[in-house]
Amino acid sequence: MITPIEATLLAFVLATALATALFCDVLSSIIVFAAYSLGMALVYTYLLAPDVALTEAAIGAGVTTILLLLTIAKTVRPPTDALFESVHVPGAVVMGAFALVLGAAVLPAMPAIGAESAPVWANPEVTQYYLENTYAETGVQNSVAAVLAAYRGFDTFGEAVVVFGAAVAVLLVLDREVFA
Repeated sequence: MITPIEATLLAFVLATALATALFCDVLSSIIVFAAYSLGMALVYTYLLAPDVALTEAAIGAGVTTILLLLTIAKTVRPPTDALFESVHVPGAVVMGAFALVLGAAVLPAMPAIGAESAPVWANPEVTQYYLENTYAETGVQNSVAAVLAAYRGFDTFGEAVVVFGAAVAVLLVLDREVFA
């Protein structure tokens, strides 16, 4: 059963995703896309994944929005009086069918939030190991931070390298005059 909070978050995310795709004005699309990323960050927070929520807020709403705004600062926006793009009917039908299949087949198979049938509880020895040993092995009191920084340190480092490389590439493409 979906709660009113879940329904509101889902409606907000779907509306902002749809508006991002349909706005004619690029600046409007970027602003609505930032709102979409913030909505997704709220969804991740609601699903008890604060690390993913912080990443979505920082990368999706923060860095991506800044990079897109810098990009349109270097380009010319075509004038238009239309607010929304026209909808490609065959594409909309395919996406609607995909959403129906996703909603009908995948969502009912997912465990409820906090349910004992959730995959995290399928192997409780691993979860219990992290809860009991993270401080002794890493010195970090927060288990999520310990898993991200210590146990998955190479993965997190690789993600940071990818973000840094992307930022350097964007700066090279945009040239320095944008920041002057």
